[in-house]
Amino acid sequence: MQAGDYSSAQMEGALRTVYGVDTQLIADGTYFAAEAMDASGAESSGGALLVGCGGWSKRKTLFGGDQFAGREDSLLDPATDAAKIRAFFVHPAWARRGIGGMILEACEAAAWAAGFRRLEMGATLTGVPFYRVKGYAELEATEVPLEDGLTLPLVVMGKSRSQ
Repeated sequence: MQAGDYSSAQMEGALRTVYGVDTQLIADGTYFAAEAMDASGAESSGGALLVGCGGWSKRKTLFGGDQFAGREDSLLDPATDAAKIRAFFVHPAWARRGIGGMILEACEAAAWAAGFRRLEMGATLTGVPFYRVKGYAELEATEVPLEDGLTLPLVVMGKSRSQ
């Protein structure tokens, strides 16, 4: 789905240097996953199928997995800082079924419950329309440096509790 917004080289470079597992989100207990079930209610054949995931963070890092050099994992102050919506992925075969929305709602509810009044994210170009519909506003365009002089355009988006 990202192919309409990014070249193959950008996507491959982003997976090598920016995106991937963020063990801090998992350790903080702020990462959610959705699994597919078959019609009988049992996990899909061969075990659970991960169809979507996403999280929120009480740390300064706006995006990026463990391998991303631009991480800053110090804690945010809920009274003055925005919690970070992070690492959203939905399996392409399961897109447009409400999975991303359910995970986003869980993240927002948890961040609000933790005392945050604002949320921010580094949205991919592909994700901007989805987040706009969910009440996020575009704050600034940015580009993340990748290998070989490439960059990955992202949009910093935000939402306040009052929205």
